[in-house]
Amino acid sequence: MRTRLLPLLIILMAGVLLALGFPLAAGMAAVQQQRVVVDRIDDTARFASLAQYVSARPFEPSGEADERLTTLRAELARYEELYDIYAGVFDREGRPMAVAPGTWSLPRAGEPREAFQEALAGRRSRDPGQVWPWQRGRLTVASPVIRDGDVVAVVVTHSPTGPLRSRILHGWLLLAAGETAAMLVAVAAAIRLTGWVLRPVRTLDTAAHDIATGRMKSRVVADSGPPELRRLARSFNEMADNLEDVLEQQRAFVADASHQLRNPLSALLLRIDLLALDLPDGHEEVASVRSEGKRLARVLDDLLDLALAEHDAGDPELTDIAEIVTDRVGAWSPVAERGGVALTYRGPRAATGWADPIALSSALDAVVDNAVKFTPENARVEVTVEVAGDRVRITVADGGPGLTDEELTRIGDRFWRSGRHQNVSGSGLGLSISRALLAPGGATLTYAPNKPTGLRATITLPRDAGHAQGFTHG
Repeated sequence: MRTRLLPLLIILMAGVLLALGFPLAAGMAAVQQQRVVVDRIDDTARFASLAQYVSARPFEPSGEADERLTTLRAELARYEELYDIYAGVFDREGRPMAVAPGTWSLPRAGEPREAFQEALAGRRSRDPGQVWPWQRGRLTVASPVIRDGDVVAVVVTHSPTGPLRSRILHGWLLLAAGETAAMLVAVAAAIRLTGWVLRPVRTLDTAAHDIATGRMKSRVVADSGPPELRRLARSFNEMADNLEDVLEQQRAFVADASHQLRNPLSALLLRIDLLALDLPDGHEEVASVRSEGKRLARVLDDLLDLALAEHDAGDPELTDIAEIVTDRVGAWSPVAERGGVALTYRGPRAATGWADPIALSSALDAVVDNAVKFTPENARVEVTVEVAGDRVRITVADGGPGLTDEELTRIGDRFWRSGRHQNVSGSGLGLSISRALLAPGGATLTYAPNKPTGLRATITLPRDAGHAQGFTHG
């Protein structure tokens, strides 16, 4: 969820910053240009005041008019030398009266000519279009020279935009740096916000996974996050408490029922044996009743074992896994030999891991029993132990008929047995008991096909105390 929520928040904040940044950048450019235009207006006004009393016929200067014209030309030349800005005074026909540099003249078309025409109408030329950092060119500002209410000449300045573009770009870089800093702060705030919002969700997910895998003591601390998620955490804890109570009642019922039924069933089997003494040997009905009674007794025993296994919190300790496996392989070897099955062990002499030795032995017994039971004569069952990182794996691979992909999803369910193996004795609870015995210590039991034929059961145990304690305490 965080990978979806965090990018969404970042995109929204980036959109807000960009929505504010573009108008601000445009405003900064407009302010910089307006300052330049105002300066040019002041310059043209000063030159217009000097040119106001210059003779309208600059080619026939005389007296005071000639002195004013000389002063005007000197001012324009010094202005162009200092600022690299073209400046000139032009008569109504566009002929230069005084210009700097001396070779500059009004073009027949373009922005300077348009500004000149506007100034002839008695008003200052309108503001030039906005200049952007990637545009080259010059800014033109024109002001009329008015004498006795008439426009007698026009002052035109044609300034380069390089300094203006540099100032705009510098302002934009500062703005970009500010927006970047704001974005970094916003990202950090978004990370903290999503962490605060999603922390209860992650805790709920972990607790739900723990409960789904059998660690019923797992709970959520409802003291962080938004109020809605805190209420959800409290509701989850109430649900987990109720679920644990229901399961505890179910386990107690199964254990009590199995125990209470075991005694009458034992008495019934005893009466059947006594009754068989008065009947001929090999009586089929008595044999059938005795067989069903013994089968029912095994089911009750397995139900009691399952209830006890699910109730047991486990006591994992540092254990030599290889030693337990070799011991159980040795114990089951005579049973395998009677069925014509070769039971072998392959692996290290010592491999330590965290497990409850009694629970692991019982679970391994059930898995090996299942493998030997379904392996045909002259086939083999191989038990291997290997250390892989922080785990120890026990693999029991048989040479039986195996299971289909659909059946693999059902194996380990209570009372489930493949329809192809109904003639094999068993209650269908052995593997369920194994999984229940292994779960409290952080171990898992998984199944996969054994190529070319058979089933491969793998018990995975943790090698460090952290994983085992995390599973035990929830």
